[in-house]
Amino acid sequence: MRALDPQVFDAIFEQVEPLLPAPTDDHPLGCHRPRVPDRTCLQALFVRLVTGSSWVDIERLMGGVVSDTTLRSRRDEWVRACVFDQLVEIMLAVYEAKVGLEPTEVAVDGCLQKAPCGGEGTGKSPVDRGKLGWKWSIATDAKGIPIGFVVAPANRNDSVLLPATLEAIDDQGLLEEVESLHLDRGYDNSVVRRQVADVGIKQLVVSSVRRGPTPVRRRKRQVPLGRRWVVERTNSWLSNYGQLRRNTDRKVVHRHAALALVIAILLMAKLIDAGHLGKL
Repeated sequence: MRALDPQVFDAIFEQVEPLLPAPTDDHPLGCHRPRVPDRTCLQALFVRLVTGSSWVDIERLMGGVVSDTTLRSRRDEWVRACVFDQLVEIMLAVYEAKVGLEPTEVAVDGCLQKAPCGGEGTGKSPVDRGKLGWKWSIATDAKGIPIGFVVAPANRNDSVLLPATLEAIDDQGLLEEVESLHLDRGYDNSVVRRQVADVGIKQLVVSSVRRGPTPVRRRKRQVPLGRRWVVERTNSWLSNYGQLRRNTDRKVVHRHAALALVIAILLMAKLIDAGHLGKL
């Protein structure tokens, strides 16, 4: 798991540290206990991302150096300061400068996950016997690099999330560069086609593949997967993280923050693999 690679963690913390809000000391006697270092808290968040463990278990896995209460408080503090969203923006800008994005070919797809504790932003999963779940809708460039995402309840149709996903691409200043949009058959309706045309995307490619073995006489009817495989692969990468796969957070902002942090880790790992460590 790349999140536990010390090289990846050190590089991420280097980008996160300038974004962290300054701690406030409003105790009238100035006798607070020593503040747990931000680096330790971020490391604990990484462990939770990978394992999906409870906050109490994370405290134990960290050897008791930070409490579960402190971790939740520090996470909320960083969420209020928009640290995770800013981190994704920075990582995308760095990736664009060092490697280069390819937003002319974009693929969009949703990905369903479990949310056994429920909470806001969850719904009955259509693929998990009606159990509570959540999902994300993500857009990737031609190489599978995430360039926009939104989170939603599991019972929200992918096509309904497309406008918000396109808006997330626009927030990164990349929507005008999109020439072709690759979607699966679930998006194939007149409303989606009008939405795509309204934002100025020239070509909409709808594709699908038949699951399982296909009879020889029917193979000619198969529609190729096309460029959509890149977003399927990215969803597979993201689903490897235990906190995303079985999320126990009860607020939308916390799920959004977790997904943003995983995307930042993915981008950093790609930069390191491309030989750009130390040149950020």
